[in-house]
This record gives sequence, C-alpha cells and structure tokens, in this order.
Amino acid sequence: MNFVLLYQNPGLFSQLGDRINEGGPFAMWTILICFLLTIGLIIFAAIKLSQDHLFKKTLSLIHHVGLFALVSGLLFQFLGLIQMFDAIESWGNVSTEMLAGGLKVTLLTIIFGTVTFLVGRLGIIILTAIKK
Repeated sequence: MNFVLLYQNPGLFSQLGDRINEGGPFAMWTILICFLLTIGLIIFAAIKLSQDHLFKKTLSLIHHVGLFALVSGLLFQFLGLIQMFDAIESWGNVSTEMLAGGLKVTLLTIIFGTVTFLVGRLGIIILTAIKK
C-alpha cells in the first residue's frame, strides 16, 4: 500500500524534470544553468567577503546572471506564445483545455526565470547585510 502512495506522489526532482521538459528543454536548461551559476556565485561571494573588490564584482555578476535569466524567461515565453497562436491559427477551433495547457507551458519559463532572479536578489541582500 505504501508503495502505491509513493508511486502516486512523484518526488521534487521528478516533477522538476517533467516541468523542464514541458517548458522546452532549450529554454529551461538555459535558465537552469543561470540558476546554478547564481547559486555558485553566491557561495563564492560568501567565501570572498573579506576581499572587497572581488566581493563587489561577484555581486555584480549575480545581478547580471539573474537579470539574464529573467529576461530570457520573458523571451522564451513570448516565443512560446507565438508558437501557440500559430498552432491555434492553423487548427481553427481550439478547446479551452488546449488553450489553457498552452498558456501553462508558456508560463513555465517566466516563472523559473523569476525564481532565479529572486534567488539572486535574495543572495545579494543577505551578502550585503553580512558584509556591513
């Protein structure tokens, strides 16, 4: 019985992998690389707290990588919307379920890009507070 319950509730990484594939592998992998880079830069900046010049440079990089993730999420969302509207135009009459599914897929990139941006911003706030 417990096995059936575990099988019905997939883990976090399984759901994340499904969302990455659903949102478009190229777009989502680009943002995932930005996310991992942001985490790595936050750790690097925490290690280099005493070196002022390197610390400020790393904070700037965190800002730029997070902004790149946010803007690329917007770009990929707009590209997904264009693809969705092209499909609707070629099919003609589309059900509301298909429309909602298409909109959900286009929102995945902007959500993931925004999360990456916010993690970077939160890291900058925490590191700046620790530095002072």
